[in-house]
Amino acid sequence: MIIKGNEMNKVKVSAVSYANTYPFIYGLEKSDIIDQIELSLDCPSVCATKLFSDNVDIGLIPIALIPKLKYSEIISDYCIGSSGEVKSVILVSNTELLNINNIYLDHESRTSNELVKILAKQFWHINPAFIFPEKDVLDKIPSDSAALLIGDKSFNYENKFKHVIDLAKEWTNYTQLPFVFACWVANKHLPKIFKVDFSKALNIGIKNIDNIINTNYRDINKIPSPKKYFQENIDYLLDDRKKKAMDLFISYL
Repeated sequence: MIIKGNEMNKVKVSAVSYANTYPFIYGLEKSDIIDQIELSLDCPSVCATKLFSDNVDIGLIPIALIPKLKYSEIISDYCIGSSGEVKSVILVSNTELLNINNIYLDHESRTSNELVKILAKQFWHINPAFIFPEKDVLDKIPSDSAALLIGDKSFNYENKFKHVIDLAKEWTNYTQLPFVFACWVANKHLPKIFKVDFSKALNIGIKNIDNIINTNYRDINKIPSPKKYFQENIDYLLDDRKKKAMDLFISYL
């Protein structure tokens, strides 16, 4: 709770609506902290917009935007990260990497857009045009182009292209570090006890992956190999190596 004057207000929280966040959502919903928060589910860019405009107090936001906040505090030891192949942030095309002239970006995630730009410049040594499509281009990508897919879209389209590049795996191959896509960030000071309880709630979800899958929580079985995805592709712990990776990524920005 946040005290404003003589009133106790619920802490407003914006969580990403993608499947990779389901364990976090499950943990929040199944813990006592649900009575202290007002939870909304949004795409990554909307999470960030809400946090920047002070419409929420906590957001699971793209790490590329953390330096732009007037006040920011990472309030949990959990994140959306990967220590190798993430499966849900991919570049798809029907042409070889060196022949790509255009890359269509995704409107919903700043970090993934910046990651593909960094990989192109620093590691792939290609210089494509980066384009925000006005509408869905996945069914008609030009032969010299590629598209960035994030979140649940990646599960539906990866088998429709000749070439699929996993961006987290590419980052790890070149830097020998994991990657962090999003963190739980507050735009104001919050009580220490709340932050402790918030992390404990997130941990409930991380510890209950099997139950989440067995109950088909939020239609989770739409994901190919959900147990592998949640326990191998997504790495939720924000440890020192991930913090080092975040610093490197932000330095490239």
